Amino acid sequence: MTVRVVVADDQELVRSGFAMILDGQPDIEVVAEAGDGVEAVARPWTC
Repeated sequence: MTVRVVVADDQELVRSGFAMILDGQPDIEVVAEAGDGVEAVARPWTC
């Protein structure tokens, strides 16, 4: 079973780092990144 996640953080470098670490795990798939929590909740992700 794969867990699909959206990574949200206002600092692009931190967000990219977390996404890279998470995406490197065999059971986690980063499907999108958002600049903040509001964007992560409001955006219509196609997951």
